[in-house]
Amino acid sequence: MIDPKFLGTRSEPFPVDVERGRLLMFNQVVGASGPVFTDPDAARRAGHPDLPVPPTFLFGLDLADPSDLLAEMGVDLSRVLHVEQGFVYHRTAYAGETLVFAPVITDIYSRKGGALEFVVRDTAVTGADGEPVADLHQVIAVRSPDSGEEAA
Repeated sequence: MIDPKFLGTRSEPFPVDVERGRLLMFNQVVGASGPVFTDPDAARRAGHPDLPVPPTFLFGLDLADPSDLLAEMGVDLSRVLHVEQGFVYHRTAYAGETLVFAPVITDIYSRKGGALEFVVRDTAVTGADGEPVADLHQVIAVRSPDSGEEAA
């Protein structure tokens, strides 16, 4: 069982550079193939300072979290299921920026008699200057080893 004492736990804010090469690869994979997403000059002609970051790209950057909070919580990653993600954008992020991620555990609860436990993690993303960029919301489920289900 995940200890509810972790509710409200904040990871140390951590910076992540938005690398153009990684962004270009992501854009290719998700089909963001328009010139604004693939050509910095085209992005600038369209009024952007560099390649704009598509909304879901920030979730990949959030994985750079240097804390191992799930392990500290005793979560077996082989039992984790992605349940939900959402975001609210305050402004567009761009290649070349350094963004700061500040995660917090905002809820822990169980369902099905404890067979599934849920961890809700909300992350404030700001620019290096502290200006809000986005708020990320993620819910994961952890299957109990006693649920009778094998890990996928």
